[in-house]
Amino acid sequence: MASVTLKNVFKYYPGAQRPSVDNVNLDIQDKEFLVLVGPSGCGKSTTLRMVAGLEDISKGTISIGDKVVNDLPPKSRDIAMVFQNYALYPHMTVYNNMAFGLRMQKMKSDEIHKRVMDAAQLLGITDYLDRKPKALSGGQRQRVAVGRAIVRKPKVFLFDEPLSNLDAKLRVQMRNEISKLHARLQTTMIYVTHDQVEAMTMGDRIVVMKDGIIQQVDDPITLYDNPVNKFVAGFIGSPPMNFMEGRIVEEGGGLYFDEGKVRLKIPAEKAEKLNAASYDKEKVTCGIRPEDFYDASHIRTDDRESLEPMTATVEIVEPMGAETYMYLTTGKSPFVSRVDAHVKAEIDEQKQLLVNMRKALFFKPGEMGERIA
Repeated sequence: MASVTLKNVFKYYPGAQRPSVDNVNLDIQDKEFLVLVGPSGCGKSTTLRMVAGLEDISKGTISIGDKVVNDLPPKSRDIAMVFQNYALYPHMTVYNNMAFGLRMQKMKSDEIHKRVMDAAQLLGITDYLDRKPKALSGGQRQRVAVGRAIVRKPKVFLFDEPLSNLDAKLRVQMRNEISKLHARLQTTMIYVTHDQVEAMTMGDRIVVMKDGIIQQVDDPITLYDNPVNKFVAGFIGSPPMNFMEGRIVEEGGGLYFDEGKVRLKIPAEKAEKLNAASYDKEKVTCGIRPEDFYDASHIRTDDRESLEPMTATVEIVEPMGAETYMYLTTGKSPFVSRVDAHVKAEIDEQKQLLVNMRKALFFKPGEMGERIA
């Protein structure tokens, strides 16, 4: 197994005004499951393909273990890649698809057979070894693609949005299987996805990218609770964080967030940090997670000291089974609240809510607004 290091890595495409990958620095530990996540065009797949050797590096170095691999072809990097479209040979059986790479390496037939059978048993596809890809479902094809990677016993596994073509139920099943596979194989895995739910549930650490630039690298809980800027805060979480534009005002020795229609008192410990920070109090963004709005008649927290009352108008109600999403507006800011499934709400109802301001985050204005304090 091996670590992977990217140092000052850039990727320029001809005619582009800015780099597709902009000064990426990453240290991926041996046996780590690292997820690259971000919107389409953020550079995550390009970064993965440079590690694989499928894209040339414009500047910088990539090392696998203690070896710089910039000039090595993909076959010499000891990596295996699983693609979004499976990339199986349609005229070959499952067995031959999995064995093909090993045969190209001139491996002995008994060793090839052992590796294929071990991988097939691990993935539960032994019954499909004589079938061709067209006779398999999407989930079965993806297992075959993963099996083809496993038999090579590479130092590093690379996954490029491998679940994008599967339906919702299969995606959940396959992401669980890939996570279990990582626990069994104890090997380094780098996984690219645009789905932040996949990222949060699978990664030891998550790399959030935008416009080719790494915004934050952290474990899932730290990313969720302590995003460095407004983009990360809004990208991580489902439903995403709510944002209200407003200003910070001082009154009676305390600080309040004034949105225009709503005024919310800021807890003392958070107010102290805000007072110590340098920012324009007249233009701030307040971020509040959907689960931190409570229906006043169904309070789900003991943290009552930091709960601030507010009134909002219900626009849409989405029952989700175990919980309900209420889409509301203050009259200025739309937001979503995730509440108990038994909460009753009607369209256009004036809803009494309590907001957990201890969990509120504050950002400077703009899409990439830096976190304050």
